[in-house]
Amino acid sequence: MQALTRATGTTVSVNPNTCYILLRAYDVSVTTAGTPRRQYAKTVQRRADIVEAATAVFSSRGYHGGSLRDIARQLDLSLTSLVHHFPTKSELLIAVLDHSEVEAESVSPIATDGDLRTSLRRRWVYNYGHPELLRLLAILASEASAPDHPAHAWFIDRYDRIVSRFTAAIEHDKSLGRTHPDVNAKESAHIILSAWDGLQLQWLLRPERDLTAEFELLLDRVLGPPQPRPVA
Repeated sequence: MQALTRATGTTVSVNPNTCYILLRAYDVSVTTAGTPRRQYAKTVQRRADIVEAATAVFSSRGYHGGSLRDIARQLDLSLTSLVHHFPTKSELLIAVLDHSEVEAESVSPIATDGDLRTSLRRRWVYNYGHPELLRLLAILASEASAPDHPAHAWFIDRYDRIVSRFTAAIEHDKSLGRTHPDVNAKESAHIILSAWDGLQLQWLLRPERDLTAEFELLLDRVLGPPQPRPVA
């Protein structure tokens, strides 16, 4: 994995073979020997367009149901042109997943040294405004439960990283008195992530329902009610 850092300081680990897709979002200036800057910029833009089209296809049809021809058709590209940028469907899938992770993190980061409740509420609002992202992750996570799926390792790594970050954030909140001291940070991180995915899936199935109250109840039940700041 390779880390990309925005000018804002947000850092996300991504697959080094697909991180060029994320240059536009991460304000990274790159020069390539022998490649004119304008030509390189057009290449980055084309790859970004392909990732966006693939996101739409995979979020509606899944990995197995969507084809490279479907994605090329969305952009009025030839299949040859598409595979010039992404030689395999599995490589494009990982680029799509990396991109979705970076987009969410750049807008609503979940820092390990901040207030976890506030970060989670901000991400909850972001997700509600991006149902296509939730649908993409829900469909692909289900498919990726098969060990031979090309995104199997990606999702395992994603869940491990999220649990690790949630755990660190809960421990930080405990140290500042924002979360009850008896809360088990790692267990709570697993519970929040599992219930979070379940609530979002329920919303995808019935989008007319607002599950924010249930989400707030989840945080209070797992983390305990917000703790008053200790008197200095």
